[in-house]
Amino acid sequence: MAKMHTRRKGQSGSKRPMRSEAPAWCTMSTDEITKVVLEMWKQGMSTSLIGMVLRDKYGMPDVKLATGKKITAILRENDQEPPVPEDLYNLVVKAIGLRKHVVHNHSDNHNTRSLHNVESKIRRLVKYYQSTKVLPNDWKYKPETAEMLITR
Repeated sequence: MAKMHTRRKGQSGSKRPMRSEAPAWCTMSTDEITKVVLEMWKQGMSTSLIGMVLRDKYGMPDVKLATGKKITAILRENDQEPPVPEDLYNLVVKAIGLRKHVVHNHSDNHNTRSLHNVESKIRRLVKYYQSTKVLPNDWKYKPETAEMLITR
């Protein structure tokens, strides 16, 4: 499959093994996983970082196989849901950094184009999340107020 803003093909990545249940060597129960997830969320970790820590430190290869729910669903059940989805949050952080760079370096055309591409991805993701009711329909990305958006 081609990349979004280039004419080149993307790199293929590794795939997870096909499993329908957690491996036998996973000893953590659903309640223990939920406690660990909520504890790490309160420390300020993102959902992807929580998943990596569970994989590396606790030996939990897939939270969804062990609990039947994704990390965001666990957070949503405990009223700890992030205000903005993580992929959109990361793109907004990237756009803020690019915008600060372009303000100081006016003639940097490569990063100006990169900023346009990132903001295009943001608008596309916002449209998707509004159609799936993750974000409200009146939610808008404004570059001027984006920095206030990403503070927790």
